[in-house]
Amino acid sequence: MALLRFMTLQRAIEERGVSLYKQGKVPGSFYDGRGQEAIAVGATFALDRGDPVCPLIRDLGAHLVKGVPAAAIIAHYLGRAGGLSRGRDGNVHLGDANRGVIGMVSMLPDMMAVAVGMALAFKLRGEARCSLSLFGDGATSVGDWHEAMNFAAVQRVPAIFVLEHNGYAYSTPSARQFVVDPVERAAGYGMVGVSVDGNDVEAVFEVVRQARERALAGDGPTLVGAHTMRMHGHGAHDDARYVPRETLAEWAERDPIAGQRERLTALGVDVDGVAAEVAREVDEATKEALAVPQPDPASATTGVFCVGEPVTVGFGDAPWSGFGKAGKR
Repeated sequence: MALLRFMTLQRAIEERGVSLYKQGKVPGSFYDGRGQEAIAVGATFALDRGDPVCPLIRDLGAHLVKGVPAAAIIAHYLGRAGGLSRGRDGNVHLGDANRGVIGMVSMLPDMMAVAVGMALAFKLRGEARCSLSLFGDGATSVGDWHEAMNFAAVQRVPAIFVLEHNGYAYSTPSARQFVVDPVERAAGYGMVGVSVDGNDVEAVFEVVRQARERALAGDGPTLVGAHTMRMHGHGAHDDARYVPRETLAEWAERDPIAGQRERLTALGVDVDGVAAEVAREVDEATKEALAVPQPDPASATTGVFCVGEPVTVGFGDAPWSGFGKAGKR
């Protein structure tokens, strides 16, 4: 039920974000993960509280599972002073390190190297923790991806790499990027590679859970290839006319939320009640976020660079706890 709720919440927040974008209230473009919610939600749900995650632009579910409130996310989209970056970063560059969600940068696959660095620190400290990095198939065509894979395997760091194999790197189809499925490359680096139905949230959870067990046992990193489809364009500015309509129709029949609803309905769960609860939460979160003021232009240079001594806080000691409902972890 929690998996269904987080996927439904991700979609509802992103649908609200698209609506606000069309109203001119969201600066820049807008990016969503419609159709592939099961990957970020299922993978992050398999982590422990102390395991950080490095999500990308379609991985809002990772933020929600880690407990980032919906109102804080929507306020961030709007560029408000109470948003996650306090109006100082683009609407998809969000994170809350205090909750174990590392804010992303757009260059692919830079966040994969960040995850490897954190995993190496855990190994050196002897901590029973692992890191998780999510990325698209376009990232596998960049040299940094291969360097991160090789270093992680050589050092046997406790990291989990989840490839959201959604068919396109912006408008370039996978067949124009590589001949061999990237998961098959894992063996060449000396790590485990596993493929999974990326639209089955429970299947994603299980393969990542097993990958985490291997990582904590000292067996090194795992590459998980989660096959899915990006149901919208690269961003709200992109109509995805380069994607065959029949391809989208085929994947629409495999919608991850619909699949989980069907699974739980057979078990007697009130799935409509879950959806209604989420709708109320997003409505309340939107009102709360819209009431937050815009940042003061005079403060634009405040908090951009780190000054003074660094402050270390534990996961969960987040400044956004006053916003809405927190998630499970």
